[in-house]
Amino acid sequence: MTPRREPTLADVAAEAGVSLTTVSRVLNNRGYLSQATKDRVAAAIEKLDYRPNQVARALHGKSTHTIGVIVPTVALPFFGELAADLEDALAEHGYRILICNSMGRAEREREYLDLLVSHRVDGIVSGAHNENLREYGTVRMPLVTIDRDMAPTIPNVRCDNEDGGRQATAHILERGSRRPALLTSRSGPRNRREAGYRAVLEEAGIEPIILTVDFHTPDAERGALITQRLDSVADVVDGVFATDDLSAAAAIEWAHERGRRVPEDLHVVGFDGTAAVRRAMPGLTTFQQPIEEIARTAVRTLMEQIRSTDADGASRGVAVAPIELPGRLLVGRTA
Repeated sequence: MTPRREPTLADVAAEAGVSLTTVSRVLNNRGYLSQATKDRVAAAIEKLDYRPNQVARALHGKSTHTIGVIVPTVALPFFGELAADLEDALAEHGYRILICNSMGRAEREREYLDLLVSHRVDGIVSGAHNENLREYGTVRMPLVTIDRDMAPTIPNVRCDNEDGGRQATAHILERGSRRPALLTSRSGPRNRREAGYRAVLEEAGIEPIILTVDFHTPDAERGALITQRLDSVADVVDGVFATDDLSAAAAIEWAHERGRRVPEDLHVVGFDGTAAVRRAMPGLTTFQQPIEEIARTAVRTLMEQIRSTDADGASRGVAVAPIELPGRLLVGRTA
């Protein structure tokens, strides 16, 4: 059986009984055309199920009305909710999205970046967590990152992570904890949630305890590593501030396995506050990121870049400060 061939612009013209130029003018809404001609072309497009070649449109300087979104994986609650909110916000502007899951692999992210650029998407939103990818410096199209410092000239939309770290840590201390540990993916100056944790402990005269399990650790290994980290400080720790809710859930499970009550023996606070985790663990105390607002702000910032590019041919080049949005502490039963 011969595979069905995708219809072309020539097929539409033949079906409608008009020229290729007329079909092009109908698709691009250019020049005067009678309603009868427009109706014939529309009927032909519907009958043939014709879909314009978006890459070809881009090569002729036309918008593809497509935005590329790169995330670690939509299987994680935060990125799944973020991708859905980005899709909704972009749809309001007439754009569709291509979602690329990097799965924590730098090489896969490079491949997706190349794919999006070669397919001439109108812009890119990147929330992947691979660091120091030089390829982003060669991208000459509208680009916004989410919670990722890429370069001073690339807008970065994020929650006020340091404030979140401060609120979460202060809450643990208010609940009576005297040796709370930070459970996070990577320790360092870029980790603003850690900065908030350290600032509050310094004010209280308490020595910080930093436990790290890399963000890209495979799921099959993650639980065991968190258990190892917590076991190593079990004799001194009476609280855990986890910089994501799934790690907070793992800390609660560890406490149950070790016969420790939450929150009586171990105070636990998470971070993210996604709808999925709140449904699964309604009692979790967590700092909720404004995910929908982050998505809408990222889209609004990207649309401004796209309009600027359309107007003067330049998408960016001036240093911009990160756009930080406030979150809120949701007090539950774990701290």
